[in-house]
This record gives sequence, C-alpha cells and structure tokens, in this order.
Amino acid sequence: QVQLVESGGGLVQAGGSLRLSCAHSARTFTTYSMGWFRQAPGREREFVAAISRSGYKIYYADSVKGRFTISRDNAKNTVYLQMNSLKPEDTAVYYCAADLYGSTSYATTAYDYWGQGTQVTVSS
Repeated sequence: QVQLVESGGGLVQAGGSLRLSCAHSARTFTTYSMGWFRQAPGREREFVAAISRSGYKIYYADSVKGRFTISRDNAKNTVYLQMNSLKPEDTAVYYCAADLYGSTSYATTAYDYWGQGTQVTVSS
C-alpha cells in the first residue's frame, strides 16, 4: 500500500510563495508518474500539475502556468510544487497523487493513490 504525505501548506499573502512537498512511501517511486490537484470549498477537485516518471514530461493547468513548478527527486521519493506569485484564487486544499501506470494525466481517475491534502490559504 502506497502512502503519500503532503507538507508545506500554510497562510501566505498574495504575491508570496510556498513550496509543497509530497513524500511517497514505496521503494518503486520511479514507476509512478505524480500529480498535484487542488480543491476549493464548493468546487470539484481540479488538476494543477503532473510530472512523468523520469521528470522529462511536465504539464500544468493554464491557471498556474508560469507561476508554479512541479519537480521530483527520485533519490528522496519526493515530489514538489513550488508556488510563486500566489493569488487568493489559489486558496484550496492541495493533494498529491500517484499513478502506477505512468500516464502523467490531468484526470483524477488516472491516479491510484492520494495524500490527505494540505491547506493553502492566500490572503488578499
């Protein structure tokens, strides 16, 4: 059973930065593509970013492109989301997810394992 543990959320002013981390429990971390999603109150969970097994393929939602950066350290079994120029509309619970089949997808249904989420709140 894979466990994903997010950290790094918090309260930040608009224009500020946060770095989220997601630790993956399996030794086979490199067989998973990884994604970040977020869910604001009253809204559906939405795609933020995804990274392939090797890290060479990366995709972003249009709403975060140019501000957020996803990366992974396969030696540390960890995926990161660097968030810069944060806006109040970025406020949400952020989840990392792991896809055993390596599809590097934007679809929630493609992911097999999910973390518990970490709250990000951006004040105006």
